[in-house]
Amino acid sequence: MRMRMIWLAAALCLMGSMALADGGRPFLLVGLDGKTVFAPEGSKNGPDGHDALAIVDIGDPARPRLAHVLPLDNSVYGPPTNLQITPDGRLGLLASPVTMRQEGEAWYAQADDRLHVVDLAAEPPRLVETIRVGRQPSGLAIGRAGTLALVAEREGRSVTVLTIRGTEVRPVASVDVGGEAASIAIAPDGRRAFVAKNKAGTVGVLEIDGTQVTYDPARDMPVGPGTYGLEVTPDGAFVLSGNAGASPSDGHADVVSLIRATGARPVVLDHVGVGDTAETLAIAPDGRHAAVSVVKGAAAPHASPSYTPGGAAVLVTIEPGGRLRYASEAPAGAVTQGIVFDPSGRYVYIGNYSDRTLGVYAVEGDTIRETGFRLDLPGRPASLRGRP
Repeated sequence: MRMRMIWLAAALCLMGSMALADGGRPFLLVGLDGKTVFAPEGSKNGPDGHDALAIVDIGDPARPRLAHVLPLDNSVYGPPTNLQITPDGRLGLLASPVTMRQEGEAWYAQADDRLHVVDLAAEPPRLVETIRVGRQPSGLAIGRAGTLALVAEREGRSVTVLTIRGTEVRPVASVDVGGEAASIAIAPDGRRAFVAKNKAGTVGVLEIDGTQVTYDPARDMPVGPGTYGLEVTPDGAFVLSGNAGASPSDGHADVVSLIRATGARPVVLDHVGVGDTAETLAIAPDGRHAAVSVVKGAAAPHASPSYTPGGAAVLVTIEPGGRLRYASEAPAGAVTQGIVFDPSGRYVYIGNYSDRTLGVYAVEGDTIRETGFRLDLPGRPASLRGRP
């Protein structure tokens, strides 16, 4: 009996170690911006020093809870994909796109170049180090193998290549992509990546061979201005981009675009309208749906004719033949930013920037609906991401 109890205890310890090594703690990362406000008269900036990284536990996916907060610089000046967790759940990466510069009584954004590395396995999670990358690091992606990360840089007009070994993250190369690079997505097989050039309104193609990354501008694809959301389907067949438009919150409908990701020449196959300002998107684990964070007019000054008090969480169906179909939507809070599925695909979380909440939605077939649960956050959620 005693030997059986010893064996059972050892097995439980082993299971716990395996769960930790496999990223057993189900975390989301939320970047909290403490310096930019969408006020009734329009957006305005303040001084640095009030940003943070929130770590949210979704062990109970219907009722997420705040697990830990680290004071770390980041910003809403950049897409809501400027952070991610490694596939094993060990590390979190968080980019700081801008810092603030004071001129008189006003504050203006200027490009930063820092990337924070956080040990999520530590108790409590802790900052390992902060490294330097390109100018205005924005969207980032981590490959499925967990050994390579790519950071899209807007002012740098580049992509930085980083290696990951344990808790050590190091830049090893920089690739010029010829325009502001706002976000990036890596294909599941790790051989190709896609970069959103937001001002140009195009998506570029990067080829990956180990740590060698190359870019050919001849393969850029037109998708629409203000491209921030960018994700690859789990089977690697398609890329989806979310386009915020030339002037966000202007009252005009914007689109999600579908790209064939395979073959020598990826091409745009379809577009679907989702409303004003498709800020970013997430793809369900089974690849059947995309959830889109739609700001609508919530980022506009209240006196603007395009102003709306809230945004929406929109569900789009990805058809097997390479087409998109608008499925449903549910109301969301003010100035929606990041959006992500839980690992089961049954729940969607959206960051309501001005409301300082994380909204929880249920996906049932082709319908997305509010559950009524919103997690209060200690800051404005500028970005939101889980594991790749």
